[in-house]
Amino acid sequence: MKPPDGTRPDPSRLPERHSGPTAYDRQWTRHLRGALASAAVLLGALLLIDWAATTLTPWRGALWLVLAALLFLMLCPPRVAAGTGWLETRFLLRTRRVRTDLLVSVRCSDGIAQRLVLRDALGARVELDPRVLVANPELWHRLDEDAQRAQTAGALLCGRTALDRLGRRVDRETAHAVFRVSGLEDP
Repeated sequence: MKPPDGTRPDPSRLPERHSGPTAYDRQWTRHLRGALASAAVLLGALLLIDWAATTLTPWRGALWLVLAALLFLMLCPPRVAAGTGWLETRFLLRTRRVRTDLLVSVRCSDGIAQRLVLRDALGARVELDPRVLVANPELWHRLDEDAQRAQTAGALLCGRTALDRLGRRVDRETAHAVFRVSGLEDP
């Protein structure tokens, strides 16, 4: 979908975003509650220890509150949603959206926290944890379907290998879940 001269495509000439049902991360609320609980436990423990040592002051209490808020911000998961032609991540203060039917690259960065980096022909970029896609096959299905469409159109220049590897992981985890539910898997 990129013009031969290497410039970005004109958004007015691109096909409109497709309509259809939206898929969401089903485990987002559980992870959000976990982040809130962790921050609350830390705050409670720090306040209790400070109170027991009779060193609790308003300034120290405010410091412990800020520390708990920082922990919550670090643990707060992004909300991931996908529809036909797009994928979006919402953090507390920002939203990033990528056109998955116009993907030009998909990269899987390894490290302490594995990230999947998606870039589209319009220059948009989204980073997400691949475990979100593994845990939500409907999100994965939307991404993979549109990535195949982008590859067929010649827009997806690199990253098909990373998507194929992730697809095998999603299939494996889905099969394990089916076996667990049906009682065919040994504990």
